[in-house]
Amino acid sequence: MRTTVRLDEALLRQVKQEAQKRGETLTSMLEQGLRLVLAASRSRPARKRVKLPVSRSGGGTLPGVDLNDSAALLDRMEGRWVRS
Repeated sequence: MRTTVRLDEALLRQVKQEAQKRGETLTSMLEQGLRLVLAASRSRPARKRVKLPVSRSGGGTLPGVDLNDSAALLDRMEGRWVRS
């Protein structure tokens, strides 16, 4: 089957060189790589589900915390906020 794949130029050069050294085609190298990735994902053990605690205190966020402002949240979490 034919398909179009966009690859990083440096990666493509490396794969072509490796294929040439091995006497293989670019297609066979790509197929081998994809099979390795798929096999690795199948052999990985399933992760145990983690139950995260949920606060039921009803207090909501701290005064002045805007959950829609990710930069301000990051500043607060890293201790770079100015108290008003």
